[in-house]
Amino acid sequence: MAQPQSAASQRTTPRLYLITPVIEDAAAFAGTLRDAVAAADVAAVLLRLKTAGERDLINRIKMLAPLVQSKDAALVLDGHAEVASRAGADGAHLTGLAAFSAAVENLKPAKIAGCGGVTSRDDAMAAGERGADYVMFGDVTAEHSRAPLPAIVERVEWWAELFEVPCVAFAASPSEIGPLCAAGADFVAVGDDIWNDPRGIAHAVADAARKLAPMEPAK
Repeated sequence: MAQPQSAASQRTTPRLYLITPVIEDAAAFAGTLRDAVAAADVAAVLLRLKTAGERDLINRIKMLAPLVQSKDAALVLDGHAEVASRAGADGAHLTGLAAFSAAVENLKPAKIAGCGGVTSRDDAMAAGERGADYVMFGDVTAEHSRAPLPAIVERVEWWAELFEVPCVAFAASPSEIGPLCAAGADFVAVGDDIWNDPRGIAHAVADAARKLAPMEPAK
């Protein structure tokens, strides 16, 4: 439960949270995903899947989940909470408080239940109170454009100072990783920029990991 804890002094070096492109052909993506999770310490991978029937979704997840889990990382589905258990995923990420609230009881306690798309402090606190394993700030949703980086940094600082529930901060580009780490994020999520890096996915993930830095000690 998200209760004020003055938690900043307990936080350590943030970890990477990879957000995949939207995947249709799991077999074609498998090698890229394997290289990504082997390149650095990755805490979790958020798997985004192109819309399909339930059986096709489960087959894609079952093909990709072991590649992530073999590196002691969590495979989290973007939505699709209803198939997480049957497909062998570690949990689901729900966008918006309403979607999270509808799915959380079916995921917990066995599976991870993450919440993104929170556009107010009240929604973020409500997600924590309803059992979110993490709250994500800075992610882009269909309904809202992304807030400017200073606003995301301010939200992460507020959360990190007061709450124990982990916070994921989404970095829209590698240049944002440092400021989000300094703000107190527990995890930094990276998305399209690393998959599209011309140097290759392994280089991009390793470079993102090098940009992670421990928080300054609380004063």
